[in-house]
Amino acid sequence: MRKLYTCCLLLISIMMSAQTDIDALMMNKNNFCFGAVYQYSSWEKYWEGTFKRENLNLGTVSTKGVAAMCAYGITDKLNFLFSIPYLETNATAGTMKGQKGMQDLVLTVKYIPFEKTVDNTTYSLFVLGSYSMPTSDYTADYLPLSIGLRSKTGTLRLMGDVQVRNFFTTLSAAYIKRSNIKIDRNSYLTDEIHYTNEVNMPDVMNFNLRLGYRSNWLIAEAIIDHTITQSGGFDITKNNMPFPSNTMNAFKLGLNAKYTLKKIPELAIVGGYNVVTEGRNVGEATSFYGGLFYLINFKNKNNQDEK
Repeated sequence: MRKLYTCCLLLISIMMSAQTDIDALMMNKNNFCFGAVYQYSSWEKYWEGTFKRENLNLGTVSTKGVAAMCAYGITDKLNFLFSIPYLETNATAGTMKGQKGMQDLVLTVKYIPFEKTVDNTTYSLFVLGSYSMPTSDYTADYLPLSIGLRSKTGTLRLMGDVQVRNFFTTLSAAYIKRSNIKIDRNSYLTDEIHYTNEVNMPDVMNFNLRLGYRSNWLIAEAIIDHTITQSGGFDITKNNMPFPSNTMNAFKLGLNAKYTLKKIPELAIVGGYNVVTEGRNVGEATSFYGGLFYLINFKNKNNQDEK
């Protein structure tokens, strides 16, 4: 087992896209890591279906927020993770007012059933299960300025990691099951009229590839991420607002880094950047984030208390 005393940063949401719980790292038993991440994301152009355009009634649409996060090592092979973000949206033009508030609580269990080292190469397999739910009464039917979609989700992810000395490749795939939501109107139009306030939310698949350098003090990685909405979604209609059950596909490229201070090894600094290069019914968003995390080793603390 690689004894990396590291904080696993959490999957915040579709609105926040910082470093995630899908890094191939585990907290050691009795280690507790907590911290906060700030992220800012903005776009001017977006894809209306496959047509890339801008909307002068919106100008630049931005999302900013802070997420509180923590992770605990139940065992060396089983971790529990938690996150909850506070978000705020804004548009620089038009009359639409942005939203702000607490978004969705995310709970994650991360398990490593297999790890084997042969010579200088370590092979690892991870299984992750996550559940998310809204924590405030925000409005989902207010895109693109809603802070979330209000759908409860369950996620199952499989992830493989290969590390040769300090260089690694991590590949993962996830299926995200989403619950239906209710909106504040009695009918709505997709590709047909629906006389109900209940919206059928399509499920989502995600694929993520990470390549980079990993040591006890520094982690630097390049990321390719692809999110694909499953059947049931539809395109934004011409000159209309987005809708929660739209198809929302996004192909992103990004860079992440984490540095652990050698003089204060309990403290880590994280940062990253990503951009949506191709999409369907999403903004051409550019995002960056930064944060601080602190590690407490309860095992060592208990041993000191016993002395």
